[in-house]
Amino acid sequence: MARGGEVTRVKVWDLPTRVFHWTLAAAVAGSWYTGENGMTEWHERLGLSILALLGFRLIWGFVGGRYARFTDFVCGPVSAFRYLKETLAGRHPLYLGHNPLGGWSVVALLIVLAVQASMGLFGNDDILYEGPLYSLVTHDLSARFTGWHILFFNIVLTLVIIHITAVVAYAVLLKTDLIRPMITGWKQIPIEDAPDRIARTPAWIAAVLFAGCAVAAWALTLVD
Repeated sequence: MARGGEVTRVKVWDLPTRVFHWTLAAAVAGSWYTGENGMTEWHERLGLSILALLGFRLIWGFVGGRYARFTDFVCGPVSAFRYLKETLAGRHPLYLGHNPLGGWSVVALLIVLAVQASMGLFGNDDILYEGPLYSLVTHDLSARFTGWHILFFNIVLTLVIIHITAVVAYAVLLKTDLIRPMITGWKQIPIEDAPDRIARTPAWIAAVLFAGCAVAAWALTLVD
Protein backbone atom coordinates (compact mmCIF):
# COMPACT_ATOMS: atom_id res chain seq x y z
CA MET A 1 0.00 0.00 0.00
CA ALA A 2 1.35 3.36 -0.97
CA ARG A 3 2.23 5.72 1.85
CA GLY A 4 2.01 9.48 1.77
CA GLY A 5 1.06 11.56 -1.26
CA GLU A 6 -2.42 12.56 -2.35
CA VAL A 7 -5.43 10.55 -1.26
CA THR A 8 -8.97 10.29 -2.53
CA ARG A 9 -12.26 8.82 -1.36
CA VAL A 10 -13.78 5.84 -3.11
CA LYS A 11 -17.29 4.45 -2.58
CA VAL A 12 -16.55 0.78 -1.98
CA TRP A 13 -19.44 -0.70 -0.01
CA ASP A 14 -22.88 -0.23 -1.54
CA LEU A 15 -25.90 0.46 0.66
CA PRO A 16 -27.39 -3.07 0.44
CA THR A 17 -24.11 -4.63 1.58
CA ARG A 18 -23.83 -2.24 4.52
CA VAL A 19 -27.45 -2.74 5.58
CA PHE A 20 -26.97 -6.50 5.33
CA HIS A 21 -23.83 -6.41 7.46
CA TRP A 22 -25.25 -4.45 10.37
CA THR A 23 -28.69 -6.07 10.24
CA LEU A 24 -27.10 -9.52 10.34
CA ALA A 25 -24.93 -8.47 13.29
CA ALA A 26 -28.02 -7.26 15.17
CA ALA A 27 -29.98 -10.41 14.30
CA VAL A 28 -27.18 -12.70 15.51
CA ALA A 29 -26.86 -10.75 18.76
CA GLY A 30 -30.62 -10.83 19.19
CA SER A 31 -30.84 -14.55 18.51
CA TRP A 32 -28.22 -15.19 21.16
CA TYR A 33 -30.07 -13.06 23.71
CA THR A 34 -33.48 -14.57 22.99
CA GLY A 35 -32.06 -18.09 23.02
CA GLU A 36 -30.38 -17.54 26.38
CA ASN A 37 -33.55 -16.10 27.90
CA GLY A 38 -36.10 -18.61 26.61
CA MET A 39 -37.81 -16.16 24.25
CA THR A 40 -38.62 -18.87 21.73
CA GLU A 41 -41.01 -16.93 19.49
CA TRP A 42 -38.57 -14.08 19.02
CA HIS A 43 -35.70 -16.54 18.68
CA GLU A 44 -37.53 -18.19 15.79
CA ARG A 45 -38.31 -14.86 14.14
CA LEU A 46 -34.70 -13.79 14.33
CA GLY A 47 -33.55 -17.16 13.02
CA LEU A 48 -35.85 -16.82 10.02
CA SER A 49 -34.59 -13.25 9.54
CA ILE A 50 -31.02 -14.56 9.49
CA LEU A 51 -31.96 -17.13 6.82
CA ALA A 52 -33.61 -14.39 4.75
CA LEU A 53 -30.52 -12.21 5.08
CA LEU A 54 -28.21 -15.08 4.14
CA GLY A 55 -30.35 -15.94 1.13
CA PHE A 56 -30.15 -12.32 0.02
CA ARG A 57 -26.37 -12.19 0.51
CA LEU A 58 -25.92 -15.36 -1.52
CA ILE A 59 -27.74 -13.84 -4.48
CA TRP A 60 -26.13 -10.42 -3.96
CA GLY A 61 -22.75 -12.12 -4.09
CA PHE A 62 -23.43 -12.80 -7.77
CA VAL A 63 -25.44 -9.76 -8.90
CA GLY A 64 -24.43 -7.01 -6.45
CA GLY A 65 -21.85 -4.27 -6.80
CA ARG A 66 -18.24 -5.03 -7.67
CA TYR A 67 -16.90 -5.43 -4.14
CA ALA A 68 -19.96 -7.34 -2.90
CA ARG A 69 -19.44 -10.12 -5.44
CA PHE A 70 -17.78 -13.36 -4.43
CA THR A 71 -15.54 -13.15 -7.47
CA ASP A 72 -13.91 -10.07 -5.95
CA PHE A 73 -12.87 -11.58 -2.63
CA VAL A 74 -13.03 -15.38 -2.75
CA CYS A 75 -9.56 -16.60 -3.69
CA GLY A 76 -7.38 -19.66 -3.31
CA PRO A 77 -5.36 -20.56 -0.19
CA VAL A 78 -2.11 -19.52 -1.89
CA SER A 79 -3.36 -15.94 -2.27
CA ALA A 80 -4.56 -15.89 1.33
CA PHE A 81 -1.21 -17.17 2.61
CA ARG A 82 0.68 -14.65 0.46
CA TYR A 83 -1.45 -11.81 1.84
CA LEU A 84 -0.80 -12.96 5.40
CA LYS A 85 2.93 -13.23 4.75
CA GLU A 86 3.15 -9.75 3.23
CA THR A 87 1.05 -8.22 6.00
CA LEU A 88 3.22 -9.76 8.72
CA ALA A 89 6.26 -8.44 6.87
CA GLY A 90 4.84 -4.92 7.17
CA ARG A 91 3.93 -4.43 3.52
CA HIS A 92 0.13 -4.64 4.01
CA PRO A 93 -1.06 -4.86 0.37
CA LEU A 94 -4.08 -2.74 -0.51
CA TYR A 95 -7.46 -4.29 -1.25
CA LEU A 96 -10.42 -1.98 -1.70
CA GLY A 97 -12.91 -4.71 -0.82
CA HIS A 98 -12.31 -7.70 1.42
CA ASN A 99 -8.71 -8.87 1.51
CA PRO A 100 -8.05 -12.61 0.88
CA LEU A 101 -8.16 -13.53 4.57
CA GLY A 102 -11.20 -11.37 5.17
CA GLY A 103 -12.91 -12.98 2.21
CA TRP A 104 -12.45 -16.44 3.65
CA SER A 105 -13.73 -15.30 7.05
CA VAL A 106 -16.85 -13.88 5.39
CA VAL A 107 -17.55 -17.14 3.57
CA ALA A 108 -16.92 -19.19 6.72
CA LEU A 109 -19.26 -17.05 8.80
CA LEU A 110 -22.02 -17.17 6.18
CA ILE A 111 -21.82 -20.96 5.93
CA VAL A 112 -21.73 -21.49 9.68
CA LEU A 113 -24.69 -19.17 10.24
CA ALA A 114 -26.67 -20.93 7.51
CA VAL A 115 -26.04 -24.32 9.12
CA GLN A 116 -26.86 -22.98 12.58
CA ALA A 117 -30.13 -21.35 11.54
CA SER A 118 -31.16 -24.34 9.43
CA MET A 119 -30.73 -26.76 12.33
CA GLY A 120 -32.96 -24.54 14.44
CA LEU A 121 -35.81 -25.07 11.98
CA PHE A 122 -36.08 -28.70 13.07
CA GLY A 123 -35.61 -28.16 16.82
CA ASN A 124 -37.94 -28.37 19.80
CA ASP A 125 -37.73 -27.70 23.54
CA ASP A 126 -39.67 -30.78 24.70
CA ILE A 127 -42.25 -28.50 26.32
CA LEU A 128 -44.13 -26.00 24.15
CA TYR A 129 -41.93 -25.01 21.22
CA GLU A 130 -41.48 -26.82 17.92
CA GLY A 131 -39.48 -25.40 15.02
CA PRO A 132 -41.17 -24.62 11.68
CA LEU A 133 -39.92 -27.87 10.11
CA TYR A 134 -40.26 -30.08 13.19
CA SER A 135 -43.02 -32.13 11.55
CA LEU A 136 -40.68 -33.24 8.76
CA VAL A 137 -38.41 -35.28 11.05
CA THR A 138 -38.78 -37.74 13.90
CA HIS A 139 -38.77 -36.51 17.48
CA ASP A 140 -35.42 -38.20 18.10
CA LEU A 141 -33.85 -36.50 15.09
CA SER A 142 -35.36 -33.19 16.18
CA ALA A 143 -33.74 -33.65 19.59
CA ARG A 144 -30.40 -34.22 17.88
CA PHE A 145 -30.82 -31.09 15.78
CA THR A 146 -31.64 -29.16 18.95
CA GLY A 147 -28.48 -30.38 20.66
CA TRP A 148 -26.35 -29.61 17.61
CA HIS A 149 -27.98 -26.19 17.34
CA ILE A 150 -26.92 -25.39 20.90
CA LEU A 151 -23.38 -26.73 20.54
CA PHE A 152 -22.81 -25.27 17.09
CA PHE A 153 -23.32 -21.76 18.43
CA ASN A 154 -19.86 -22.07 19.98
CA ILE A 155 -18.45 -22.14 16.46
CA VAL A 156 -20.52 -19.09 15.53
CA LEU A 157 -19.27 -17.29 18.62
CA THR A 158 -15.66 -18.22 17.84
CA LEU A 159 -15.89 -16.82 14.32
CA VAL A 160 -17.54 -13.63 15.59
CA ILE A 161 -14.75 -13.15 18.15
CA ILE A 162 -12.12 -13.72 15.45
CA HIS A 163 -13.88 -11.17 13.24
CA ILE A 164 -14.01 -8.53 15.97
CA THR A 165 -10.41 -9.23 16.99
CA ALA A 166 -9.26 -8.78 13.40
CA VAL A 167 -11.08 -5.45 13.12
CA VAL A 168 -9.43 -4.23 16.32
CA ALA A 169 -6.01 -5.50 15.20
CA TYR A 170 -6.30 -3.66 11.89
CA ALA A 171 -7.20 -0.46 13.72
CA VAL A 172 -4.43 -0.71 16.34
CA LEU A 173 -1.57 -2.39 14.49
CA LEU A 174 -2.15 -1.42 10.86
CA LYS A 175 -3.91 1.91 11.46
CA THR A 176 -6.70 0.80 9.12
CA ASP A 177 -10.28 1.64 10.04
CA LEU A 178 -12.60 -1.11 8.79
CA ILE A 179 -15.68 0.05 10.70
CA ARG A 180 -16.23 3.52 9.25
CA PRO A 181 -16.24 2.33 5.61
CA MET A 182 -18.84 -0.30 6.48
CA ILE A 183 -20.99 2.52 7.88
CA THR A 184 -20.46 5.21 5.26
CA GLY A 185 -19.41 3.08 2.30
CA TRP A 186 -16.37 5.28 1.63
CA LYS A 187 -12.69 4.39 1.87
CA GLN A 188 -9.78 6.81 1.72
CA ILE A 189 -6.93 5.50 -0.43
CA PRO A 190 -3.87 6.80 -2.32
CA ILE A 191 -5.08 8.52 -5.46
CA GLU A 192 -2.89 6.33 -7.69
CA ASP A 193 -4.72 3.24 -6.42
CA ALA A 194 -8.20 4.55 -7.17
CA PRO A 195 -10.12 2.52 -9.79
CA ASP A 196 -11.39 4.30 -12.89
CA ARG A 197 -14.93 3.01 -12.50
CA ILE A 198 -16.81 0.83 -10.02
CA ALA A 199 -19.75 -1.17 -11.32
CA ARG A 200 -22.85 -0.87 -9.17
CA THR A 201 -26.23 -2.56 -9.01
CA PRO A 202 -29.31 -0.39 -8.29
CA ALA A 203 -30.50 -0.56 -4.68
CA TRP A 204 -34.08 -1.24 -5.77
CA ILE A 205 -32.94 -4.61 -7.11
CA ALA A 206 -31.57 -5.42 -3.66
CA ALA A 207 -34.90 -4.44 -2.09
CA VAL A 208 -36.81 -6.75 -4.42
CA LEU A 209 -34.38 -9.60 -3.79
CA PHE A 210 -34.57 -9.24 -0.03
CA ALA A 211 -38.36 -9.05 -0.11
CA GLY A 212 -38.39 -12.34 -2.01
CA CYS A 213 -36.01 -13.94 0.49
CA ALA A 214 -38.09 -12.66 3.40
CA VAL A 215 -41.25 -14.17 1.91
CA ALA A 216 -39.45 -17.47 1.32
CA ALA A 217 -38.25 -17.55 4.95
CA TRP A 218 -41.74 -16.73 6.23
CA ALA A 219 -43.19 -19.50 4.04
CA LEU A 220 -41.22 -22.02 6.12
CA THR A 221 -43.62 -21.33 8.98
CA LEU A 222 -46.50 -22.63 6.83
CA VAL A 223 -45.05 -26.12 6.52
CA ASP A 224 -47.24 -28.63 8.32
